[in-house]
Amino acid sequence: MHKPIPQRGGISRRTVLAASLAAGAATALTATGTTSAGAAPLTGPQQLSADWFATAPRAVRPKFRWWWPDGLVDPAEIAREIDQIADAGFGGAEISAVHHSIKDKSVLDTAHHGWGSPAWREGVEAALRQAARRGLTVDLTLGPSWPVAVPGVTPDDEAAAQELAYGRVSVAAGTTYQGPVPEPVRAAASGVTSRTLLAVQAAPVAPANSTRKETGLHLAGLQDLTSTVENGTLTWTAPAGSDWVLISYWQRSTAQQPESGPHSAPAAYVVDHFSPAGTAAVTGFWEGSVLTGTVRRLLKAAGGAFFEDSIELETDSLVWTSALPQAFEERTGRPLLPYLPALVLDKSNQVFAFEAQLTRQIRHDFWETVSHLFNTHHVTALRDWAHSLGMELRSQPYGLQTDAIASAALLDIPEGESLGFKNLDDYRCLAGGRDMAGHTVLSCESGAYNGSAYSTTWDRFLRTMGGAYAAGVNQTVVHGFSYATAPGVSWPGFAAFSPYNGAAGYGESWGPRQPTWRHAEDIAGYLGRVHRVLRTGAPQVDVAVFRQTGYTATGIGASWFTSTGVPLGWTHQFLSGPLLDLPSARVEDGRLAPDGPAYKALFVEGDFFYSSTPTLALADARKLLRLARAGLPMVLLGAFDQALTPGVPDQDETARLREALASLLALPHVKAVTDKTAVGDALTALGVTPDARYATASTLLNFHRVIGDADLYYLCNGKHAETVKPPVASIDHAITLRPTRRGTTVPYRLDPWTGEVTRIGRYTEDDDGITLRVTLDPGQATVIALGRPGLFGDRNGARRHAVDSDADSVLFTDRGLAVRASAAGTYTTRLSQGRTVTSTLPAVPAPVTLDSWRLDVEDWYPGSTPTDTDVVRRTLSLDALLPWSQIPELADSAGIGRYRTSVSLPADWSASHGALLELGVVSDTFRVTVNGVRLAPADRLHPVVDLGGRLRPGTNVIEVEVATPLINRLRVSQPTVFGAIARQAYGLSGPVRLVPYVQDLVD
Repeated sequence: MHKPIPQRGGISRRTVLAASLAAGAATALTATGTTSAGAAPLTGPQQLSADWFATAPRAVRPKFRWWWPDGLVDPAEIAREIDQIADAGFGGAEISAVHHSIKDKSVLDTAHHGWGSPAWREGVEAALRQAARRGLTVDLTLGPSWPVAVPGVTPDDEAAAQELAYGRVSVAAGTTYQGPVPEPVRAAASGVTSRTLLAVQAAPVAPANSTRKETGLHLAGLQDLTSTVENGTLTWTAPAGSDWVLISYWQRSTAQQPESGPHSAPAAYVVDHFSPAGTAAVTGFWEGSVLTGTVRRLLKAAGGAFFEDSIELETDSLVWTSALPQAFEERTGRPLLPYLPALVLDKSNQVFAFEAQLTRQIRHDFWETVSHLFNTHHVTALRDWAHSLGMELRSQPYGLQTDAIASAALLDIPEGESLGFKNLDDYRCLAGGRDMAGHTVLSCESGAYNGSAYSTTWDRFLRTMGGAYAAGVNQTVVHGFSYATAPGVSWPGFAAFSPYNGAAGYGESWGPRQPTWRHAEDIAGYLGRVHRVLRTGAPQVDVAVFRQTGYTATGIGASWFTSTGVPLGWTHQFLSGPLLDLPSARVEDGRLAPDGPAYKALFVEGDFFYSSTPTLALADARKLLRLARAGLPMVLLGAFDQALTPGVPDQDETARLREALASLLALPHVKAVTDKTAVGDALTALGVTPDARYATASTLLNFHRVIGDADLYYLCNGKHAETVKPPVASIDHAITLRPTRRGTTVPYRLDPWTGEVTRIGRYTEDDDGITLRVTLDPGQATVIALGRPGLFGDRNGARRHAVDSDADSVLFTDRGLAVRASAAGTYTTRLSQGRTVTSTLPAVPAPVTLDSWRLDVEDWYPGSTPTDTDVVRRTLSLDALLPWSQIPELADSAGIGRYRTSVSLPADWSASHGALLELGVVSDTFRVTVNGVRLAPADRLHPVVDLGGRLRPGTNVIEVEVATPLINRLRVSQPTVFGAIARQAYGLSGPVRLVPYVQDLVD
């Protein structure tokens, strides 16, 4: 999880300039590590079966971010909580030392129970031991909270995070400055006792180069005065003709500590993320203080991955490391120091600027060097160390001005987050790195909502994640599960982020202290099935979007594709330069990375992060030319015949770039357009079409994977960003899906809530694919599989299907193809072999609105201890359904409600009859029981349950069990923290209708 950190004129640190890695990191990309069994893709058509889908293994189940108050934990309680997570159907947990809710840190006794202490290690051992027994995996954060820090690093250590601070003094033309070297404009952080003067310069002021916030300077006139400094003083006379600025540069530690510390004794300080020393400090602490023989054995039994949260290096100055000047010169052939004025920062704002184009190029080269150091000395080094222990590395590789797309390819498991990511393209950046590197898992820190502690509903969570899955996510790390208790906490127990600054905090503390935990197994099963589908086989993505600047968490999308292409069915991912050096970056039959993601075309546009300037590095332009000559279609948007290098060009480099691009643009399957609205026509002219095509522009999102000769399409009625207005509406339209298989192909619907697989009864097929109708409520998702008849072992595999009917629906049953309607009449159905049949359906009882209910409530109250809950039972008779907030007896209640009613059906009710139970509005989780039989989990986002053959003539009893969040009770039990939150509408509000239907076999 991250906090927005300003950088560069109001742009967050996640949206500042970044640059792609060059050859060094690209080489590292070709040597990415192994993939764990849990992350490995499933291959071979024999894998697909009804059982394969119905039962998702632990390896693909969702995990929890598990928050501990450092080492103040009881091993017996830790083992109990592993059992709770396992019993609820989840696959594992990530141990994180996070306790923002505890203001008085002294109560945690870091001297004896800090992160990394023997007490903490005992807790970790207990978690791993019980996880091994239960088949779960446990991930471990590399340090307490974030960013990565370890005890033993002090602010003045070589391994500590560094910054470059600057000082300035104005000197008028012709005057002399005599005095101390200018002090930094920002004082050093507490605890910093040493600093190094890197350089002192004098630069002539150039008003023509100034911006609203930046002082313009002439690079040509810059003077290096470092050698003239004596005993910290300087004497220098400014030449006549212009005013000057004296600039000093000081290297020192940031003295940053991890969030909400201290977590340990001695205190931990954030390490240098760009040097071998910083990484060695992390691995050295683990090797010397944590990785006992017992821990090593347990990690092999139940360890999953080491985890690093988003990279939030906090400084008012410029992030730095000692090796930067040397690395910069090695990579560019130019010294770094003359360019420093254009790089220094003051509270995230640029201070000085040279001529605009040169300044942009300087900054690009600098951040490209930073990116190389980060990916080489931090990401790759930590990954390789994790592999030596049989572990993987999972990380959120953003927050810096680095190529996060390339980082995603280096990582075993890249991770994004629902809180910090502004739209789905942020996930698509990481997915491009994952898929080009041949990895399988893209993880997501899921469900952190500001100010929503104890009021988050699972339907909100599902709406958030539905679109993320369509953008490539296939692992969910739920935010989160808190350890039971800590000193001074109130009911319902310890919560990592609540209270947060005196109010409700981030996300939830899921677990048995929440009423909805009773139904958590249904949620875990749904998520696990979605994950299993999205980890199976190889991804298939329509278009690769080349990004000159490869960072993510920016909200910056792709021209045409994001706004126009996605609503028509197109899928895309983002690539940066280093990914084109991977072994997968080859073209076969017009596809880039033919084994997956098998892009059909490459799209290149101006760099959004540099005013959409058409830029390409010469090396990248030559890579594109190589791919195009191998047959890959390309569309370039913008004046690429006049392209510039993103960095400072070498002699004749711009001319060589344009020569390469002229050769590229001359190829027949490369199209250049100047208007983004022409991108779609350019693709059509190249013969490129999407795998999924919608009959109308839609909020439908899709992700396509292929296993053997079967296709899996995940479909979700979602939105590009959570903040998009108006909200998504229900959809009902045709969609055409292209199958991989040649020969007879039939579609199946896979229900991730129930695990059921059914062959679809009505569709058409032609050379373009299989066309069927998709009806989804907002946030709702489904899976369509295309494959051979009988792929899932069904008896209907070879039977003919319907291509048209005026019945409500046509479906395959255990007995064959049937039509269904909610009214009597004669219905006509046209079959796939050309024959038309009629079906006469008998009378159907009219729909019934169920108003009268008995409601039994388990009302939750604070108990005698922070973790004890008292339950008060109430019984009400309702003549109309209302949310609990509008029922006086339940206005401030939270807990479990069981609604019970009966409905009478006529004596002629038979096996051909059934009914849909429409629940209307219901919040939060629910389960349905009919005549004493609990039904399979129902779709939380489409609360309509097919009761099928569960009903009988005469009296039928229907029960709906509803669980609520705790917020309404907490509003009155802890008003100082939660009292400002409005009373929430929970419970079964309806209207609830029983809608009978009748069905009959077609022939």
